[in-house]
Amino acid sequence: MQIEKHISDLLYRYQCVTVPGFGAFLTETVSAHVTGSASSFFPPKKVVSFNANVKNNDGLLANHVALQEKMSYELAVIKINDVVNEWTYLLQNRNHLVLKNIGEISVNNEMNWVFEPTNTVNYLTDSFGLTPFVSPEITREVLKKEVEALEEKAPIIFTPERKKDYSYLKYAAVFVVMLGVGGFGYKSYYDQQITNETLLVEKNVQEKVQQQIQQATFLINAPVEAVELSVAAPVEEKMPYHLVAGAYRSEENANKAIAELNAAGFEKAKMLPINKYNLYPVVYASFKTLNEAQIERKNIQNSHNAEAWLLIE
Repeated sequence: MQIEKHISDLLYRYQCVTVPGFGAFLTETVSAHVTGSASSFFPPKKVVSFNANVKNNDGLLANHVALQEKMSYELAVIKINDVVNEWTYLLQNRNHLVLKNIGEISVNNEMNWVFEPTNTVNYLTDSFGLTPFVSPEITREVLKKEVEALEEKAPIIFTPERKKDYSYLKYAAVFVVMLGVGGFGYKSYYDQQITNETLLVEKNVQEKVQQQIQQATFLINAPVEAVELSVAAPVEEKMPYHLVAGAYRSEENANKAIAELNAAGFEKAKMLPINKYNLYPVVYASFKTLNEAQIERKNIQNSHNAEAWLLIE
C-alpha cells in the first residue's frame, strides 16, 4: 500500500497531515513572486515542510486510508504502522526515503532527518492551471549614433511655406451658425406643442379620476383581515476556518475535551458536526479569514498544543 499517495491527496485539502509514529507534513501558502530582474514568474503555491516531533494519531490519515482501501479503521492503523517501520528502518541505515509528489527525507551527520520538498506539484487548488514561466529580456535598439551620422551627411534645410487662402471658411462658419439657430428655434416650437398636448391629456385624465372617486362607495365598518408578515431569520456569519484540537470517535469524549478546553480558558471551544469518517471534531475556535486562523494556530501551538491543525470547509 502506497501511503504517500494518500498523504498527497490529503495535502490538497488540509494544512497538516500526520503519519502516526513518524511525523507530520505541513503546508504553508506562499504568494506569487518574480525573480531574476522580474523575468521569472512563480504562481502562488503551498510549500510542504516536515515536522518529526508531531507523531500522534489524529485519525485523518487512517480514516482516509480506510475509506479509499475499503478496510476497517483498525486495519488501516496497522497498515500505516507497518509502512512507518519500513521508513524508519531505511532512515536509520542512512538511506534516502523518496516520497512521490511530496519530497525526499535524508539523514545528516548528526543523525537528524532532513526533508527536501518536491517542486513538481502545487497543492494550492486556487492556482490550478498556473505554471512558472520566464519572460525573455526586452532588448531595445539604440539608434542615436546612426541618426547623428545621417544628420551630418544630409542636413535638414527648411524652405518657406506658401500661405494658403482660408477666407472661404468664415462664410461656411456663418452658414453653420444660422443653420443651428434655425434648428434650435424649430425644436423649441415643437417641444412647446408637445408640452401643451401633454397638459391637456393629463387634465382630462384627472377629471375622469375625480368622477370615479365621487361615485365610489367605501365600507368604513367592514372587518379587515389580519396580514401575517414573515420575518427572515438573520443570516449566520460564515466561519469556514476551524482550529482543530482533536477528532474523537465518541461524542462523550468530545464533550469532555470541550470541557477541558473551556477550563483552560478557551471559551469558544466547540464540537463540529460529525464528519464523513464518523469522527467528532473538537475545535478551539472558528474564524472568518485564513489570516486570523493562522495567527491563532501559531499562538496555540506555542502555548498549549503543538499538534493543533487547521480545517478549512
